[in-house]
Amino acid sequence: MKLFGSLFGTDGIRGHVGSFLTAPIALQVGFAAGQVLKSSSNEGHVVLIGQDSRTSGNMLTSALAAGLTSAGLDVWNLGLCPTPTVAYLAAHLPEAIAGVMVSASHNPPEDNGIKFFTADGTKLNKTLQAQIELTIEHPTAQLSGSWGNYAERSPLVKLYQESLCSSINTDLRGIKVVLDLAWGAACLVAPKVFASLGAEVICLHDQPLGDRINVNCGSTCLDPLRAAVKKHKADMGFAFDGDADRVLAVDDCGGIIDGDYILYLWGQHLLESERLPDSRLVTTVMANLGFEKAWQKLGGQMVRTAVGDQYVHAEMMKSGAMLGGEQSGHVLCRHYGVSGDGLLTAIHLAALAKERSPLSDLMAQSFTPYPQLLKNVRVEDKHKRSHWQECEPVYQALERAISDLGDQGRVLVRASGTEPLMRVMVEAETINLAQYWTDHIAHTIQFHLVS
Repeated sequence: MKLFGSLFGTDGIRGHVGSFLTAPIALQVGFAAGQVLKSSSNEGHVVLIGQDSRTSGNMLTSALAAGLTSAGLDVWNLGLCPTPTVAYLAAHLPEAIAGVMVSASHNPPEDNGIKFFTADGTKLNKTLQAQIELTIEHPTAQLSGSWGNYAERSPLVKLYQESLCSSINTDLRGIKVVLDLAWGAACLVAPKVFASLGAEVICLHDQPLGDRINVNCGSTCLDPLRAAVKKHKADMGFAFDGDADRVLAVDDCGGIIDGDYILYLWGQHLLESERLPDSRLVTTVMANLGFEKAWQKLGGQMVRTAVGDQYVHAEMMKSGAMLGGEQSGHVLCRHYGVSGDGLLTAIHLAALAKERSPLSDLMAQSFTPYPQLLKNVRVEDKHKRSHWQECEPVYQALERAISDLGDQGRVLVRASGTEPLMRVMVEAETINLAQYWTDHIAHTIQFHLVS
């Protein structure tokens, strides 16, 4: 198989099923990954596989399992489960050498993806990803005749569920919560966890319907959740993405709580309980400037990374930080695990609200965000996306915006690692100024990189 560019993106392998991601490719990925994983570890013989609800999931899971067992590894299929389930079990089951999640996260139903986790629950590093790609491009191994076994192991998901419940000391009795499950991976686990903690649970989009996953619901569309929280007079609501590794929240008044607010509120709690070393948070270049200034007023430090929870995790491990995440709702708390976990984040935010005060009150006491606008421009040409800085008009538009805003604003232009998009983000003291520069840069990209 000849790869045109990198197979792995910023969050595993992801793309349109049929044109990019196919059963033959998944088979080759499974076989190559099996060889690489076996050679990089002397312990374990099992690869765990989980999936979200997408209709293409069974096809890709079967192909991956065939490739992995052909390489001599055993496969335990967890079935429908959140991505952090795979990460948690890979780290806690002694038989596991790795985990694989078949999901395209927040992407539309026609996409799918493959994410690998190592035996410590972290995402596969770039070195091992490159080795898998090289093995696919230049295959040398022959089928040995020593095959691995395949088994259905969905009951193991309960171990993850129990770990979530044991991570908080506060029960949620008296709390009414709305959960938007996005027709996805959280459907079976999230309601059980909240109910077992004592909460009254109201669910939206709570069936695993792969042809509707993420469509006008979940963390990419909060309108249904906000309406339901108001209708049921709930204390809060949580919206997950398709694989439930991230979450956004809604307070009791319908206010939106994104990842920046979650990090601020949870970070403040950990800071006050002296569980946040060096008062440090790790977030990405997308974090709001108002959040950063407010955190600094508390005496805290903020470290920014490139977009992607693997970059956040790497910086957390390097600096010793215990809490980090992204504005989009990926939150990592090393007190409880090493991966982004939407459900873990949700129950801890719910517990914080019960212990202190309603989420709307906590929000009012947090920070005022700078107006921040994000505009996506579809650029199909991958070369143009990855080399956009070589386009002089686009680069000049960016430089002019940075100069005009000074230290009272921020501008970020980047190519998406998961979709054929250029993303333009502008923060400024006024919405009009943010709107002007967002439109100007996006128009320049459209004219010079698309037209």
